[in-house]
Amino acid sequence: MRRSRHIAPARLSSHVRDGEPTPADALRYLVHLPDDYDADREKLWPLVLFLHGAGERGSDIDLAAVHGPPMLADAGREFPFVLVTPQCAESSQWVAEVSTLSALLDEVVAAHRIDPARISVTGLSMGGFGTWSLAVRYPERFAAIAPICGGLWMQSAAPVRSLPVWAFHGDADDVVPISATEQIVTELQSLDADVRFTRYAGVGHDSWTETYANPEFYDWLLSHRRVDLDTEGTAR
Repeated sequence: MRRSRHIAPARLSSHVRDGEPTPADALRYLVHLPDDYDADREKLWPLVLFLHGAGERGSDIDLAAVHGPPMLADAGREFPFVLVTPQCAESSQWVAEVSTLSALLDEVVAAHRIDPARISVTGLSMGGFGTWSLAVRYPERFAAIAPICGGLWMQSAAPVRSLPVWAFHGDADDVVPISATEQIVTELQSLDADVRFTRYAGVGHDSWTETYANPEFYDWLLSHRRVDLDTEGTAR
């Protein structure tokens, strides 16, 4: 996949410098494009937004790619979607950046051939919390979500009851207890939501390595599209 570095919002690009902290109102991010992205100029591509964990915060964008799909893409894995990997500033958390993330998605969709009906989000640990929070705030943006070892702080998951969800957690996690995901899944099940929950027996905090190595995970993400949009991305 072809990797490039960007700043959102783009108008602040000249204010963000390598080796310096990222301004509070900006995000550094990576875009991985499939090798055959330019083969068909009419094709619209699915987009997967990946949110990293707390240990990858900062101003070195390469840190954002040490786990998950961007790590696999950098190692030579070819994915049939556009992969977007933002980096959270050292002093922030994803749950405080949901508006900035939504604006970042707007810029990426405007700059690339993205199918707006096939945008999904996944993340691990702090990024799992961010995945839940972003979807609760903007449920209409996503076709599916896949939070890993995350949770919600003082929020109901009810706004995502119409979204396909696949959540993951290790039952031996001593950083984010599995109860954080269990509570959300229980609420969604009570609302007859389309929610799937994978518990990893004996697994600690790292429940992402097995998840992101599983081809079924990507098949599931790509199998969903927003039912409120037609094939041209127009609201029904």
